[in-house]
Amino acid sequence: MTETITIQGLVCPVPIQKRGQVIMGHGSGGKLSHDLIADLFYPPFDNPVLRLSNDAGVVDVSTADRIAVSTDSHVVWPLFFPGGDIGKLAICGTVNDVAMMGAKPSYITAGFILEEGLELGVLEVIAASMREAAAEAGVQIIAGDTKVVDKGKADALYINTSGIGVLQRDVTIGGEQARPGDVVLLSGPVGDHGIAVLSARGELGFEADVTSDVAPLNHLVSNMLAASKSIHVLRDPTRGGVASALNEIAKQSGAGIVIEENKIPVRPAVHAACEMLGFDPLYIANEGKLIAIVARSEAEDILAVMRSTRYGEESVIIGEVVEKPVGRVLLKTAIGGTRIVDMMAGEMLPRIC
Repeated sequence: MTETITIQGLVCPVPIQKRGQVIMGHGSGGKLSHDLIADLFYPPFDNPVLRLSNDAGVVDVSTADRIAVSTDSHVVWPLFFPGGDIGKLAICGTVNDVAMMGAKPSYITAGFILEEGLELGVLEVIAASMREAAAEAGVQIIAGDTKVVDKGKADALYINTSGIGVLQRDVTIGGEQARPGDVVLLSGPVGDHGIAVLSARGELGFEADVTSDVAPLNHLVSNMLAASKSIHVLRDPTRGGVASALNEIAKQSGAGIVIEENKIPVRPAVHAACEMLGFDPLYIANEGKLIAIVARSEAEDILAVMRSTRYGEESVIIGEVVEKPVGRVLLKTAIGGTRIVDMMAGEMLPRIC
């Protein structure tokens, strides 16, 4: 039997199978813990490594290559939002962090902090969403952990994920690699995720017809790397948006970055929401976009490859790397002026990832 439930005052938009609730015993390490893992986590995440049920997953790795490792904790609220949920976000966010180093993500670990009283059906739906995202990215969830906290001590569910990927020795990508003369590429419109999550909360009295862009970008990156060895920087502009990501790169590289306002794509609904709320789309979080800084001589070829892929169809050139001002980002405005784009000082939209 399925039903609609309310989580922390918000109606869950996904029909949930009635299966009871999380209780403290599910975090005991005893039979209830084992039953929860066997019933809700093993079926969607099943693979030979996980099935062994050891304290750690053991996998073969080529000694000729390097390993890229990333970890992230996900506390997004609400758990479900247009275009995704905390489970899909957890997998895609970690896959993308590993991919931004030019590595091929292969393995994921997942840790769950569950609040007593969480509907088991909600957990089942989120686990299934994680399975689907992992399958699309081509990664396996090989290890995990579950803890339960008292009711009122967490917002239903937090997820920590770590990702492991193989990085070829001839690939060197990082913020410090940006060079004057390089071109800045963006894989599509900005701000979709942050506005979608904010709209789902229903706190500000508006509904925006916006769907989160949350997606795994590793296949896009793989196609780009296959086309060119002149990709110097890759970055996914999540918290702090494009503005903060570019500032990070400028400081890492000791160069300047100039972008053009007219070339930065923003969907009309996102633009309207930002106008109403007084937000700058450059600072709104994204979960399915990337920034690439590449050699000018190959920029058009890389752009063509990006546009030929599912998550890069709307890719554009938005600017260039310059010698000065050192460590700064400048924006050429639509009215012909130039202004400094600073890194965001605080949290514009809390709990968006």
